[in-house]
Amino acid sequence: MHHHEKLAFFKFFLVYFISIALLILVAGYFYFEQTKNHFLKEEEFSLIEYARHIKMGNSLDEYSKDYHHSFLHVPKHINIKNFTAGTTEFSKLLPMNRNTKYLKVFKSKKSFDEKLWNLKKKIIAMQFLLLLIFAYISYKLAKSALKPLQESIITLDKFAKDLIHDLNTPVTSIQLNMKLIEKIPQLQNNKALIRLNKSINNISELHENLTILLQEETFQIQNQNICQIVQEVVDVQKALYPNIIFHIQCNTFKAKINTHAMKQILQNIISNACKYNVSNGYIKIYHKNNALYIEDNGKGIKEPAKIFERSYSDENSSGLGLDIVKRLAYAMDIKIVVQKNEPSGTTFILSARPE
Repeated sequence: MHHHEKLAFFKFFLVYFISIALLILVAGYFYFEQTKNHFLKEEEFSLIEYARHIKMGNSLDEYSKDYHHSFLHVPKHINIKNFTAGTTEFSKLLPMNRNTKYLKVFKSKKSFDEKLWNLKKKIIAMQFLLLLIFAYISYKLAKSALKPLQESIITLDKFAKDLIHDLNTPVTSIQLNMKLIEKIPQLQNNKALIRLNKSINNISELHENLTILLQEETFQIQNQNICQIVQEVVDVQKALYPNIIFHIQCNTFKAKINTHAMKQILQNIISNACKYNVSNGYIKIYHKNNALYIEDNGKGIKEPAKIFERSYSDENSSGLGLDIVKRLAYAMDIKIVVQKNEPSGTTFILSARPE
C-alpha cells in the first residue's frame, strides 16, 4: 500500500471509528446516569415502604440489617422531598403526627454502591465489545472505500512506468546526437545550441528524477556512508561548474538510506546550488549531529518555505525537482530544512536516521 493510500485509509478509518466511538461512549454515559437515577428512586421508595411498616406496626423481618430508624423532634414545615444520599447512607424524614415528632429512616449505601459498580462494569464491557465490532466494520469500510482509488493508482503507475520507459530511448538518442553536434567546430559557440543543450540536460534530469520516484515504494533502506555519495555527486558537478569552489568536510556519516534516492536528492540540491551561484562562488558541505549541511553563497531563495511545493518555480525552473526531493526524503524519513544565509546564499540541512 502506497503512503498516500495508507494516509487516506487511516483518515477514513479514524473519522468513522471515532464518530461511532463517541456515540457509544455518550450513549453509555447517559444510560448509566438514567439507571443510577432509577436506582435512587428505588432506594427512596424502599425507605418510604420501611417507614410505612413502622407506622402500621408491621413486622420488619423482611428488611435487612441495612435499614434503621429513629424518632426526632424537629421544627415544622420540613420539605417533604427530603430524601438525602450521603456518603455512606440514604435518609428520609417523615412526619408521625401533627406535632413536631418525625420518623427518620436510613439505610446503608453499601448495596447501592455495589449495584453501581456492577452496572459500570457491565456498561464498560459492552462498550468495549461494541468498539471492537465497529473497529472491524470501520476497517472493512475503509478498505472497500479505497478500492477504486487503489485501482486508479495502479493504472496511473503502470502508465507512468511505461511512459518513462518509452522516453528512455529518445532521451538517450537526443543526448548522443547533441554530443556529436557539439564536436562540429562551426557550432561550438552557437547560442541556440547552448540553449538547446541546457534544455536537453533539464529533460534528462527530470527523466532521472521520475525514474527514481517511481521506485519510492520499493526502496531498500540500508546503512550507507552519505559522505561517499556526496563525493560522487561533487566530482560530477566540479566538471560541469569549474568556476565553483567546493569545501567538503565530510568523511564518514552513516545513516539508513537508499543509495540511488539519496544520490538523486544530493544531485538536485548541489546542482541547483551550482546553477544559481555567483561567479567564483563556493559550496560548503559538512556533517554535524546526524545532519548534512549544504551551504552556498549564491543568489539565495526568495521563499524558502515554498520551494518544495510543485507549483513553485524560480529562475526558469519547472519546480518539479525539489518536489521530488521532498518525496524521496520523506520515503527515507529524512527531514529537510532550508535556511537563508546572511548576507546571501542558502543552507540545506538534511537530518537522517542514524545507523
